[in-house]
Amino acid sequence: MRIDLHCHSTASDGTDTPAELMRKAGAAGLDVVALTDHDTTRGYPEAVAALPEGLTLVTGAELSCRVDGVSMHMLAYLFDPEEPALLAERELVRDDRIPRAKGVVAKLNALGVPVTWEQVERIADGGSVGRPHVATALVELGVVPTVGDAFTEEWLADGGRAFVEKHETNPFEAIRLVKSAGGVIVFAHPAAVKRGRTVPEDRIAEMAEAGLDGIEVDHVDHDPEARDRLRGLAKELDLLVTGSSDYHGSRKAVSLGAYTTDPDVYGEITRRATGAFPVPGAGGI
Repeated sequence: MRIDLHCHSTASDGTDTPAELMRKAGAAGLDVVALTDHDTTRGYPEAVAALPEGLTLVTGAELSCRVDGVSMHMLAYLFDPEEPALLAERELVRDDRIPRAKGVVAKLNALGVPVTWEQVERIADGGSVGRPHVATALVELGVVPTVGDAFTEEWLADGGRAFVEKHETNPFEAIRLVKSAGGVIVFAHPAAVKRGRTVPEDRIAEMAEAGLDGIEVDHVDHDPEARDRLRGLAKELDLLVTGSSDYHGSRKAVSLGAYTTDPDVYGEITRRATGAFPVPGAGGI
């Protein structure tokens, strides 16, 4: 059983529509795929309608969080998407993305980069606007060779020359909100040092005490040493261990199913969730 619990569509910063993502997941031989767009669930209906037979969809979202000045992401699974408190927080984060992105464009212009808001808006194509869309604009302009090269201190990384802060949820509040909405919550790529500062392990222990369900261990941004360390931490804190591709279509050089979650862990996630249930494919459209 092949299970990929972290994927993005054009509803946020992926390059495949939700329907295309479901079809590609089926073609890649996945049995279960999670749709975890940034701070939004608007891709759900299209994904459900396109589910091929034999593929199960886990509905979710990747929540933007910050603690002690460190930006981090939380993967929320199988929560009630209409639960008012969590919905209001997601909307607050999502709505702040536009002024944040416009601020990044303004900083780039001041640095002599001729990127425009219209260009970024075109690339986002109605999705939840994020730094990867600005990074794609920089690639189009020949400023950097790849999206990943834009996430440096020279350009868009936290604290970089064109960085602009946005509203991000405190992770302890995210844990409370997701659990109240019947969901399961996992710390995404906690050791991704190339993205910037990471959350110390004592803080992760506090999150475990507050109800964190798991940590994403098998991820493209974790080297073997980091994975071993995180597995040990998960065992110590009694946290679930997940693995996933963090697939973004052509925006990142990682394939669907490149990293997967153990079926027993997936089973435990579905047992803990009460806000929503996995959706089995019925043939799609």
